[in-house]
Amino acid sequence: MLFSDPAYLDEVHICPYCKKQMSCCEAPPIHIGDGLGWGSEVLFICLNDTCSLFADGWEMIEEKYGHHASYRYMELPGSKESNIMMVASKDAYTGSIIDPQELKMRNERFRKEKQAIKDLESCVEKKNLEPVLFLILDEAANISDRKLAASYLQSLNDLSCIDPIRNHTFRDQSLEMECNMIISKMLKANLKKECPHCSEIIKAQAKKCQFCKEAVK
Repeated sequence: MLFSDPAYLDEVHICPYCKKQMSCCEAPPIHIGDGLGWGSEVLFICLNDTCSLFADGWEMIEEKYGHHASYRYMELPGSKESNIMMVASKDAYTGSIIDPQELKMRNERFRKEKQAIKDLESCVEKKNLEPVLFLILDEAANISDRKLAASYLQSLNDLSCIDPIRNHTFRDQSLEMECNMIISKMLKANLKKECPHCSEIIKAQAKKCQFCKEAVK
């Protein structure tokens, strides 16, 4: 999940009933009460099982409505307005807890991915390998964008791409094959080859690797 405004992930909300810090949770798409959305991507919910509101809520709801449920205290981001929500079990919302730091990292990765896709348009003109490598090596990026990035490798003709690509573990074998084929063409065009012993780039006509000193064909 990506958030339009990750700034509220830094907010700290304290439950007025138990004085414990509330958990940042992904908001469900539907508001149980009115069928509409919450108007927020996240909710701050007190998930402390010893909170008096939650602990006493079971008996209150049983007596008033005859249902097995309790209450959790909730606040919307950017607001301290009190909200009480009914939950059917103690596990409700525990599976939607958000790690703010992890989400920030995911948002930043997504931002870099979109910028890299944009930079592909001028990467050859600017001789800029960075967005191409970023997308090729980003396993979370769309495979079509990664293959598009790979298509620019030969035009860029930058042999410094070889080590990062060779050392990467690809989940998509078709992309790995494409990259390997392009690297082979690049090496041939530059009269280079990879040493079969140490993988360093050497001259195509070399009989001995200048790095590991092993004989090569």
